[in-house]
Amino acid sequence: MTAPVGEAPEASFTRTKVSEALSIFAAARDAADAIGLRMGEQRFTYAELADLTRSRLHSLEPQTRDGTPFPLTAVNSLETVVTLYALLERRVPPLLLHPRLTASERAAQVQAATRAGRIAHADAAAVIYTSGTTGHPRGAVLTRAALVASAQASAANLGWRDDDCWLLCMSLARVGGLSILTRSLVARRAFALVSRFDAGGLPALIDRHRATLVSLVPTMLSLALDAHPAWAAPTHLRAILLGGAAASAPLLQRAQQRGLPIIITYGLTEACSQVVATPYEMRFSPTGEGAGKPLAEAQIRIVDGRIQVRGPMLMAGYLNEPALERDAWFDTGDLGEIDARGCLHVHARVADLIITGGENVYPAEVERVLESCPGVIAAAVFGVADPTWGQRVTAALVADAASFDNTALREYLSAHLSASKRPRDLYFVDRLPHTAAGKIDRAALARMCRQSPVSPTAPAGFDLTASTVPR
Repeated sequence: MTAPVGEAPEASFTRTKVSEALSIFAAARDAADAIGLRMGEQRFTYAELADLTRSRLHSLEPQTRDGTPFPLTAVNSLETVVTLYALLERRVPPLLLHPRLTASERAAQVQAATRAGRIAHADAAAVIYTSGTTGHPRGAVLTRAALVASAQASAANLGWRDDDCWLLCMSLARVGGLSILTRSLVARRAFALVSRFDAGGLPALIDRHRATLVSLVPTMLSLALDAHPAWAAPTHLRAILLGGAAASAPLLQRAQQRGLPIIITYGLTEACSQVVATPYEMRFSPTGEGAGKPLAEAQIRIVDGRIQVRGPMLMAGYLNEPALERDAWFDTGDLGEIDARGCLHVHARVADLIITGGENVYPAEVERVLESCPGVIAAAVFGVADPTWGQRVTAALVADAASFDNTALREYLSAHLSASKRPRDLYFVDRLPHTAAGKIDRAALARMCRQSPVSPTAPAGFDLTASTVPR
């Protein structure tokens, strides 16, 4: 077991202060004329948002019951924002439903919340479904105290400026989007809401709203850089928070060449978003820092290779499951290590780990090597069942036909990966599938393999098998 990293001082907020921190009415009292929300050409002060919330509270009254999750399909709109403010005031936790859920997925989540009835934890602020550590959707019950602790931990690293505006182009149904709303509310600062992410329009949005902070997943940043080859960091942009999935070395190098201030983050729904991040002062050179260091009041340790988290930003527990014990360590289901400087390096989710011939293979490690090879634009690595080896290391590549070379790739992999880690099969695709959260959809890729012919598609003459059989 690795000794935990990060301090765990006592929580600095009383119950009353936590309640006021997430109150739009308290925000209107504290900063009535300050801009709280920007949408398109519209600007809403905290006083105006409080007025809209009063009206929404009146219409919500007959639809809600104290402590019982309220199903909310959280599209990125003014109505959703005001409804969230109203539910926080009403002390009714929203059950955040992603707009992309199928009817059956939505029904299953609503039925689970209905079975749960009134949530026992009086401080419950939101319920968000996540894969948890099992791969099956589970409703994480986030509390007001946890959301405030998370907001304070983020602020301890980033700080706040009077002119800050956080661009929110992620879904409000995900913790990454919700946490931008709650951080801004706690700080009485502005956020700019867009209905959906648009890679082509990102630089213009940042300029229009004078956004100083932006949260993206790596896929979003990559698409934006592709769409704007000449885009460089505007002077008012002080940080791009990059999380939700591993950021490749080539992507970080591209960002660094553009002068973009990148803060890599590692977090989870169960901890109200990020618990580890690049120190703010390292934002122009985040490479080598791994996922960063624990934020204030968050603790990280490694037990049997698995990342565990403890701190006041942890959820109360999962819906319809026993509550977490106070000061409990939470097993994230991720594999990683902490280096001598206290930086966390994330290797893979337990579910993504490939065991081939008795050897452990971390997809992220193989992906980093593949993506550093000339001609490879993007890579995803996953395991496919094999009767001899248990699993075969398999890779899907997005390649540049003009610069990709079979022989060069074979030689590169031989020089940089031991035999057990080298992909035995390659599939060439136009793009990699991603989940709604922006993570590589390895399950979809594995299904693609099962549905494809025995021989994977590849450029003529491509064959890795001879050099990659595990020894």
